[in-house]
Amino acid sequence: MSTLWILYRQRLRRDRLQLAVWVLSIGVLGLFSVSAIAKTFGDEASRAQVLQLATATPAILVLRGLARGPALDSFTFFEIYAFLALLAGLMNTFMAVRHTRAEEESGRAELVAATGAGRWSPLAATVLHGLVADALVSVAVALGFIAGGLDPAGSFVAGLATGAAGFAFLGVGLLAGQFFSTSRAANGIAAALVMLAYLLRGYGDATGTVSADGMTVTAAWPSWLSPTGWGQQTFAYTGNRLWPLLLPVGLAAACIGVVVLIMARRDVGASVLAGRAGRPDARASLRGTFALAFRLQQGTIVGWCLGGLATGLITGSLGSAIQSTLSSNASITDALRAMVEAQGTSMTQLLVAALFEIAGVLAAACGVQAVLRMRQEEAAGTAEFVLSEPVGRARWLGSFVGLGAISVVLVMGFTALGAWVSLVASGDTSTAVGDVWQTALAQLPAALIYLALPAAVFVVWPRATIPAGWALLGLGVVLGIYGGMLGFDEKIRDISPFTHTPVVTSTGTDWSGGFWMLAVAAVLALVSLALMRRREIGTA
Repeated sequence: MSTLWILYRQRLRRDRLQLAVWVLSIGVLGLFSVSAIAKTFGDEASRAQVLQLATATPAILVLRGLARGPALDSFTFFEIYAFLALLAGLMNTFMAVRHTRAEEESGRAELVAATGAGRWSPLAATVLHGLVADALVSVAVALGFIAGGLDPAGSFVAGLATGAAGFAFLGVGLLAGQFFSTSRAANGIAAALVMLAYLLRGYGDATGTVSADGMTVTAAWPSWLSPTGWGQQTFAYTGNRLWPLLLPVGLAAACIGVVVLIMARRDVGASVLAGRAGRPDARASLRGTFALAFRLQQGTIVGWCLGGLATGLITGSLGSAIQSTLSSNASITDALRAMVEAQGTSMTQLLVAALFEIAGVLAAACGVQAVLRMRQEEAAGTAEFVLSEPVGRARWLGSFVGLGAISVVLVMGFTALGAWVSLVASGDTSTAVGDVWQTALAQLPAALIYLALPAAVFVVWPRATIPAGWALLGLGVVLGIYGGMLGFDEKIRDISPFTHTPVVTSTGTDWSGGFWMLAVAAVLALVSLALMRRREIGTA
């Protein structure tokens, strides 16, 4: 027990800053959402109108959640829970991989296993660390909602639903760490599964059954495949059911059980999916810095592209569901139709734009990871070996940034391809094929900002590259995509590149914001290349 306590304290000390940021951010988002909703939709009648619009528009349900009535507390749960569960899931997967596969990859796990701790105490300490972290998240969410004036009982149910979803993804992250030989691959797959759970929940909500008054939705079966969807089934504030939380806890327990079985049969440092043995000599194509950058990141790029393709396929497959809703849902009034048409768009176009926002975040994350890989190479000392050859610093940086730009384009390209194929297959002709590709193109400028900005941080302040890269992306998502719901001032929301993403409509598209962002990204990249010539390379 003393060994377990020592290992737990080590994890807590190592993660004290990151954990505090995660927990406080999630709790504060809950508090802000309550105050913003109360300020924006102060009376129940206005919230009822919003719910009728939401239940009639699948694109809104995909990004929000399961409608359960116009009361302030249930409306807040509908608006923010899915995003809080997404954040909790990412926190847990990163934590699980950091303390398992990353430790084995660095060789530290083997040193710890050689002590009295053995192989099982580190795993138990990681599970305990995750449990405590998720308990803190649950309390933070509950206190945030209570501070906003919501019912305490329902607030604690909402907090438990968020923490339970996070704990389920702790098990997913631990399991991913057993299958892949690198922490990058494990993190990529685990994060993709978190996004997949979010999209499955959104698909189930968007295709669910709407009540006659348009106030509630009964989720379709895809929501029951998602830990995020299980949390919604607690019906916080309106039902306060706790039994659905047995599902995420059961998933976490099952994943941990499989992890124990795998660990009992494999060597420290090995993985279920072993990496391929390297060639004695490098291929002729692996002579340049760009080829090296691609070789180091090809698996990660493929993973992000598959995530974009899955997002596109889900987008298109909802096309037929939307058409069915338009023809059969009585809550869709002539006024709603007129409003949609006045925007120069269609219901399907609204859905494409909404889900392509998610794909834009995936593309931006792919760009961030390209820069983070540079920092990892530098910190590990391998960059110094490369630069000892006749390779300039600017050329080395340019190779990774160039590959990152190509990766961003590929992610959005696969997203558009998936959406186009599934829309055509479903027979949906409400969105022109060109609009799908233009919507994907509109996401590129913001994503490229998140490639160029971390590159500038890498040049100026190397040690801050990894935390700053993810923090900047997270801040951009909160301000740009959820800032309006959280009640942030327009000037604050304008800080996020996602706020300036061009909106594609059939009546015309204003590309000025996209051109400005491309110019900013280009300037940041050029400045980074210029400053890189003078920067020292080191492992600190």
